[in-house]
Amino acid sequence: MAELGVNIDHIATLRQARLGIDPEPVYAAAIAEQNGADQITVHLREDRRHIQLRDVKLLRQTVQTRLNLEMAATEEMVSIAQTIKPDTVTLVPEKREELTTEGGLKLSEHYRSMIKNLKESGIEVSVFIEPDPKMIKLAIKYDVDAVEIHTGAYSNLKNSKEIEAELQRIEKAVKMISAANLRVVAGHGLNYHNIKKIVEIEGIEEYNIGHSIICRAVFSGLAEAVYSMKLLVE
Repeated sequence: MAELGVNIDHIATLRQARLGIDPEPVYAAAIAEQNGADQITVHLREDRRHIQLRDVKLLRQTVQTRLNLEMAATEEMVSIAQTIKPDTVTLVPEKREELTTEGGLKLSEHYRSMIKNLKESGIEVSVFIEPDPKMIKLAIKYDVDAVEIHTGAYSNLKNSKEIEAELQRIEKAVKMISAANLRVVAGHGLNYHNIKKIVEIEGIEEYNIGHSIICRAVFSGLAEAVYSMKLLVE
């Protein structure tokens, strides 16, 4: 049965809009867990546009399931992760001018030592990459524990033939990752509609979803939004 990771970055986005104290990401994490979330995901960006270091520290103390820290592959972030020790670190690309993550990580030798150091600290390491065989081979070579497939391209497509082609591309990637005995994760741009075709692909163990859940929560409440997505994922 697939699991659901709930990204609560945009709870912090709303708080940071006025640089106040509400809404509190820790409360959001608790509600998400109480309604089926198997993991809480946060992205501590270098520019601290939403999630702050205090949030990650508090979440490490309060999260009852698992804490997944998305972060850029920098020495500062590796040091933070080694100190706080989330259950999982997901290495993601990051550009300060982007609104949200625009694509998968371009793996290179630069990442090998960081992956090794994080693993030696007892942290599971995942990489956020395109469903590209070249990138998957490098992920396997660098001895990661999990691969998160970037589903942004699929999520943005409207043409049915293009959607089916991208689904086939994702399915091939899932098989390749699974064959290497790595955990398969998917995320980015997934919502209550496009998730339905993705969950038909066998082998994906976890979905990280944030924006669409928080958007629905504005109208229905966070508890219902998480619970409804959990049902779809299962």
